[in-house]
Amino acid sequence: MEEINILDDQEGIAKLDKSNMRGSIEELGQQVQHVWQQANEVQIDASYKDVTNIVVGGMGGSALGTHVIQSVFKDEIKVPINVVPDYHLPAFVDENTLFVASSYSGTTEETLSSTKEALKRGAKVVGITSGGDLAELLKTADKPALVFDPIHNPSSQPRMALGYSVFGQIALFSKIGLINVTEGEQAAVLEAIAKMHLKTSVAIPTEQNPAKLLAYEFSNRIPVLTVAEHLEGSAHVAANQLNENAKTYSEYRVIPEINHHLLEGLQFPQNRDEVLFFLLVHSDLYLQNNEKRMSLTSEILSNNDVGFQILKLTSPSKLSQAFELLTFGAYVSYYLALIHRVDPAPIPVVDWFKAQLKQ
Repeated sequence: MEEINILDDQEGIAKLDKSNMRGSIEELGQQVQHVWQQANEVQIDASYKDVTNIVVGGMGGSALGTHVIQSVFKDEIKVPINVVPDYHLPAFVDENTLFVASSYSGTTEETLSSTKEALKRGAKVVGITSGGDLAELLKTADKPALVFDPIHNPSSQPRMALGYSVFGQIALFSKIGLINVTEGEQAAVLEAIAKMHLKTSVAIPTEQNPAKLLAYEFSNRIPVLTVAEHLEGSAHVAANQLNENAKTYSEYRVIPEINHHLLEGLQFPQNRDEVLFFLLVHSDLYLQNNEKRMSLTSEILSNNDVGFQILKLTSPSKLSQAFELLTFGAYVSYYLALIHRVDPAPIPVVDWFKAQLKQ
């Protein structure tokens, strides 16, 4: 039972988690509250709502908020949204474009480059950052910016600043008038996060903690996160965190698309039960057909001897369910890192790759 002990061993966890990523997860609700308050102080011209498209310039963790917005608010936002993780912008970006410059550090060279290009093309530019060169660039250009102080992200890892990056973008979009997020909706998000903390925080013993138990199921297997509709963006984030925190390969799959091909791919390899484990996320907010598809998918997994676990989300709205899943996913990736006996914060391979590109 040595592995079980690490997830319930406060001293052992502290030794591995040198950057206090645990603190960043536990303060997710405070991040949401903090950035919501700061966003209320940003002044944005009414003309920013009159656009024909939205482009978000952001890399890695700084672009995660856009994926959540795209899936949660797809029935509300009436213009297309594109994420551009690059130095240069698509040809269609012009004065009718809302360009959102997103960089946690404010020093991301690709985002700085694309922001300068957006300014030259006359796009309606707004930024979200903790400071750095991006904050200075937007200040010099007299463009609105949500410059947050990430005091509730003690690990200083951008991917763990979901309250700032994800809800910060949501707050900006609401401020502009592209979506409608009320104080009540923000309160529902905070309640969803708090309830998930009560079930999955470090203090909850493994035998009673669904996030810890799932982390053990994922150990030495490929996690496959399976969702539908408004939860696609949150699954994208959770898969990203499994990569970077737990240093493991992961996938997220979306219903109904996977029912047209993936289900035929479960006969092989013969050791599929040893290499795959699915998380099937259910929601009463799904279309009835998609909820039925999720149930039928579990039958097919069972018939093919592929392991799976079901997570039923209970929050009342699409946005609060998105954060319910974000909280759960953050804990699972954290616990899997501990099972692997690695510090979840450093990303040495990504850092090496970036260094090689600069040579």
